[in-house]
Amino acid sequence: MKIGFTVSAMTGKRGSAHQRSGSWPDPTEPGIGPLADVRVLDLAAVLAGPGCARHLADFGADVIKVERTGIGDTSRNLGWRDPDDDETYFFKVANRNKRFIELDLRTDADRERLLGLVEEADVLVENMRPGKLEALGLGPDVLHDRNPRLVIVRVTAFGQTGPYRDRPGFATLAEAMSGFAALNGAEAGPPTLPPVALTDEVAALIGAFAAMVALHSAVGQVVDVNLIESLMQIMGPLPSLWLRGGEQQPRLGSGLPYSIPRGSYRTSDDRWIAVSTSADSVAARVMELIGLGGDPRVATTVDRMEHRDLVEERMAAWVAERDLAEALEQFEAADAAATAIYDMADLTADPHAKARNLFVEADGFPMQGVAARLSATPGAARWPGRRLGADNAEILGHLERRER
Repeated sequence: MKIGFTVSAMTGKRGSAHQRSGSWPDPTEPGIGPLADVRVLDLAAVLAGPGCARHLADFGADVIKVERTGIGDTSRNLGWRDPDDDETYFFKVANRNKRFIELDLRTDADRERLLGLVEEADVLVENMRPGKLEALGLGPDVLHDRNPRLVIVRVTAFGQTGPYRDRPGFATLAEAMSGFAALNGAEAGPPTLPPVALTDEVAALIGAFAAMVALHSAVGQVVDVNLIESLMQIMGPLPSLWLRGGEQQPRLGSGLPYSIPRGSYRTSDDRWIAVSTSADSVAARVMELIGLGGDPRVATTVDRMEHRDLVEERMAAWVAERDLAEALEQFEAADAAATAIYDMADLTADPHAKARNLFVEADGFPMQGVAARLSATPGAARWPGRRLGADNAEILGHLERRER
């Protein structure tokens, strides 16, 4: 039985009639979804660990967020605040669809309460420094003694092993060390860090994926996820390029060495447009459009790489002679890949974003929708992150009643 609410016959256990038929009730209702029979304990803070648990919650997992008594997740004090309830936007998004309790894991009584929750859990997510969970008397051996089938997802900066395991670390370090920052920025400028929590979001997705793989294995185990190795997954062939041939991709601003033209270009009305020509067929149409059609210097990808300056200068000049609407109209007529560069105001007003419902409301609070769309068993944003200890009475009360 789930702690604090009864799982209805509608949601059932794995292999229920709804799963076999591919038919599910409204995913926005609590306790509904393909992971409705999965219990997750979220002991993590800030973004990567809580994001991992959030992706599971989006598809119906019962995620219980465990926060330190009276203090809570540090993301409750990170960035912009909602004027309605003074909770931060970061916290509300990263902790949507969860229930919230307070425990002080430095005390014997609350450690025992957590272990009581562990007995009925499937996954536990934590992102303390390596060794901290053990120092609290809650290491994997203790947790698996209480629940041998538990999947323990441990999210750290550098991993559970290696000479850097004990270093403090945030996403910035991963972005610096993975090679990502070295590629970003103007060619003659400094390396540039991303202006969003890129690594945390990537690690959250990898953590959720790994948790589901471990659950599918039906073996209790520890999942070691770290920030630097997560971000390395988006580096594509660049490690191979260096290890096989000693070659590095140069920093080219918005450009790529193998896709020319590719970048951001200013229009006559001071807007920006992004263009990509990664396929030869698209590149040929763009060359025709900007007046280089038939020029043997730009006939192939290799040719365009050798004459990068020529192509980029012609592209920049062509765009600069036109306003945004005219440039986009001509790119569309040429069946080329180009779009205006949006900010959030542009994106939220875009007709495609509206048609696809890129933005949803979770109990009246606006945010982005779930990360993937499943045709038969969709996820949903049900409610945003809520006040500290919002579900103490329901969840901890159940534990007390169970022990009587």
